[in-house]
Amino acid sequence: MLKNRFVQQLFSSFIDLTPILVVVLIFQVLVIRQPLPDAANLITGALFVVVGLTLFIQGLEQSLFPLGESMAYAFANKGSLFWLLAFAFCLGFGAAVAEPALLAIAEKAANIASLGNMIEQTDIAKDNYAFGLRMAVALSVGFSILIGILRIIRGWPVYYPVFCAYACVALMTPFAPAEIIGIAYDAGGIATSTITVPLVTALGVGLATAIKGRNPMTDGFGLIVLASITPMIFVMAYGMII
Repeated sequence: MLKNRFVQQLFSSFIDLTPILVVVLIFQVLVIRQPLPDAANLITGALFVVVGLTLFIQGLEQSLFPLGESMAYAFANKGSLFWLLAFAFCLGFGAAVAEPALLAIAEKAANIASLGNMIEQTDIAKDNYAFGLRMAVALSVGFSILIGILRIIRGWPVYYPVFCAYACVALMTPFAPAEIIGIAYDAGGIATSTITVPLVTALGVGLATAIKGRNPMTDGFGLIVLASITPMIFVMAYGMII
């Protein structure tokens, strides 16, 4: 059964990626009118993407989603608000630190900051800048998940913390260094990527399901939007400090 399911998911991933490949081929052949630079590598890479996406989805379904939901149930049954909030913060922090996109963007931002003479053109300065940027984003995600879990427990509407966060972003933007604003605004999307989203979603839905009087549909979702806004605030604050 597992083998059949994997084959079905493999076929589904191929179908999902087909429009992208078709668009690239059409524009390459009909609009740009140039031959493919390396057809063999293109085909090999596409197959790697299909297999990788299939394995990733299988991992989510078999590991991350059940893990997040089971942990939410366990903490809800334990009845300890402190440990639940501590777990939420650590989960958000750890997931953001492990995000591959954040690693790549932080390194790229450090290199550009060095070339722009914002920091010294040394490996130590670039490593420190990238590390500080990653920590700012990770702390913001951990804080946002903590607030989101507290919202579910207290039954607050999701737009309360969202409006407050956007107000902070609007107030801070005129005072933040121009060089950091673009990075800060992109940080939210970078932080909520392949690792953070499945874990946080599973945690929120599991917790809303475990708590009596909460609706998993209306209360379980809404954590990701906070995790995409608060990095803007923390990264702009990081830019203002350094």
